[in-house]
Amino acid sequence: MRSLRSPLSDIALVIARVVLGVVLIAHGVQKLGRGVGPVAEGFAGMGIPLPGVAAVFTMAVELLGGVALIVGAFTPVAALLVVATMIGAGVFAHLGQGIFVDEGGWELVGVIAIGALALAASGAGRFSVDHVIATRRDGTTTDRTPVSAGSHRA
Repeated sequence: MRSLRSPLSDIALVIARVVLGVVLIAHGVQKLGRGVGPVAEGFAGMGIPLPGVAAVFTMAVELLGGVALIVGAFTPVAALLVVATMIGAGVFAHLGQGIFVDEGGWELVGVIAIGALALAASGAGRFSVDHVIATRRDGTTTDRTPVSAGSHRA
C-alpha cells in the first residue's frame, strides 16, 4: 500500500535536509580549516580512540554527508553516519557538560542526531536524488512517498 504525501511534506524534508546539511558542512569546513593534525590532537585530548582516524572520518561525514543530505543522495546511509558521528561527539565531548551548547553541552549534537535519524527513517522525499534514482529504477512517477535509493517497497 502506498501512502500519498502532500507536497508540503516533501518541502519540509527539503528544508530539513538543507538546514542539517549546511550546519554539517560549516562544521566540516571549520575542522578542515584547522587541519587534520590539530583536530586529531583535540580529539585525543577528549579521549577519542584513534584520534587521527576519527578526525578524518568526522570531517568526511560532515562535509560529504552534508552535501549528500542537501541533494538527498544516499540519504539513509549519510544520515546514519551523521547519527553515529554525533553520538560519538556527544559521548566523548558533550554529555558531561549538561545540555546547553554555550556551556559545551549536548543540545546541538543531539538535535543534529535526531534530525538525521528522522531523515534516515523517512527518506529524502520526492525532491531528491534518491527519489529520481528510485523512480527510474522502478519505472514509477506518481508515488509521493519519501523514498531512498536503497529502500524496499512492498
